[in-house]
Amino acid sequence: MKMNIKIIGLAFLLAWGYSANAQTVSLEEKADSNGYVVFDGDEAPDFVTTLTDGRQVRLSDLRGKLVLIQFTASWCAVCRKEMPYIESEIWQKHKDNPNFVLIGIDRDEPLDKVKAFAEKTGVTYPLALDPGADIYAKYALRKSGITRNILIDGNGKIIKRTRLFKTEEFQSLVDTIDDYLSK
Repeated sequence: MKMNIKIIGLAFLLAWGYSANAQTVSLEEKADSNGYVVFDGDEAPDFVTTLTDGRQVRLSDLRGKLVLIQFTASWCAVCRKEMPYIESEIWQKHKDNPNFVLIGIDRDEPLDKVKAFAEKTGVTYPLALDPGADIYAKYALRKSGITRNILIDGNGKIIKRTRLFKTEEFQSLVDTIDDYLSK
């Protein structure tokens, strides 16, 4: 009788797609030391977000363009330090290039706070909302911090990721964008 129960149990598990060789990797196990769960060369996870002006943007609709996503929030001191550099070194140089898109995605704050944040920091590049940090969680562990930038090529592949605001790393991001857009 025990053998029949084991066979029935195994048949049930197999019917539901269980494999004895299957291994489940948690996001925590997948994450790198910066909390990223996506890596250079990966296809960027798709999302839809609403900009502060009410327009909706779907990442997959931006194929063919170089896309820089910046995860930010008003409470982040490092973000406030980095944003003027993104504005001057990246946005002002490339905002008129039809092959470039920059979106600052504000992590889990309401529209009025995001608009006030943009005004206070003086940034003019588009900011978007991320209620519940659900977009953020597609790229990094929810408990990991910001600021972080993700550069996505025209094929939708991640080509560069940064974390915090480190001068050399930021300059490398600027150089990568400049090189990509000069081709």
